[in-house]
Amino acid sequence: MKDNLGHIIYVGKAKQLKRRVQSYFQNSKSHSPKVKQLVRNIKDLEIILTDTEFEAFMLECKLIKEIKPMYNKKMKNPQAYTYIVIGADEKIRSLEITYDPAVKEGTQVFGPYTSRSTVERAVQGIKESSRILCSNPSFKNSLCLNHSLGLCIGMCAGGDAAVQYNKIIDRVIGLLNGSDSSILEEMEQRMAVAAEHYDFETAAKYRDYIGAVSFLIHKEKVIEFAQENQNIAVLEAMNEQTLKLILLKGNRILSHTKLQYDQPDITHLQAAIKSAIMTTFHSEPNQNSAAIGRHEIDEAQIIYSYLKSSSCSYIIIQEDWLAAEQRSNMETSVNELLQIFLNALPSHSYN
Repeated sequence: MKDNLGHIIYVGKAKQLKRRVQSYFQNSKSHSPKVKQLVRNIKDLEIILTDTEFEAFMLECKLIKEIKPMYNKKMKNPQAYTYIVIGADEKIRSLEITYDPAVKEGTQVFGPYTSRSTVERAVQGIKESSRILCSNPSFKNSLCLNHSLGLCIGMCAGGDAAVQYNKIIDRVIGLLNGSDSSILEEMEQRMAVAAEHYDFETAAKYRDYIGAVSFLIHKEKVIEFAQENQNIAVLEAMNEQTLKLILLKGNRILSHTKLQYDQPDITHLQAAIKSAIMTTFHSEPNQNSAAIGRHEIDEAQIIYSYLKSSSCSYIIIQEDWLAAEQRSNMETSVNELLQIFLNALPSHSYN
């Protein structure tokens, strides 16, 4: 969407373009002030047609980062990403939320997360349910007000409570890295008990806490996926005769190719896919896992969600499969992928 000077002020995507565009100019009473202001400034539209919905998501993300339209604030704001930082102090490790994690030796950083409010709700829920919601953050060997309210185990006064606190922090780390779900299970139990006692306000509070914590866990899976920097081959149907082969390295699209599959004999498809995989991934250096920054999280989220949906079929191409002596593993996986993809099509049957 462009203004009267030809400047791009908004980038969006749609499966049904006519309906999406009309929605901006209809039912104006339900629009937010931002949308109303956007509509007043729209003077022209430019359309880019993509072959698949996935490519539309990725192109939208790319254009927003490059152009930074004034109405795409979510991706434009450099402080739209939040981190959880666990300190390295051996006596009392801090649990903090920050926009800019200055990583010190021994600290552990989780994120980036795209919603600060959700992160704050999750951390509040973790602290409250684990009784580490201390109101004396300086820990000056005196019990805080929240201790008297049952929200703090008393680590602010040191002693055995400080040891217990650090054990809870270990469980928080386990929750965020996916190795320990006990805190989430305890929150679910608290919600269930509150509901059984008709304390629906408390049950709703823990429901919201659980949703926020689940958001953090999902984001950590996205980040882990991006850090693995895997070779991925994706097949997606465009129509009854054409499929799209998309080759990814981590959160980057390396190539996308249209292939025809309107013949019972799929030998040509198998050969084309194997050739594209060998050519594309052989030229890409194998890099070790690296910390993912806020500039990569949007692409990683799109790709991860896309792969977990039912819109496509995919396989992970192991690095050693590209070597001549392991080539048969790659060929077997490609053949299985292609058979699953074609057999799932409603109007075709392939043998």
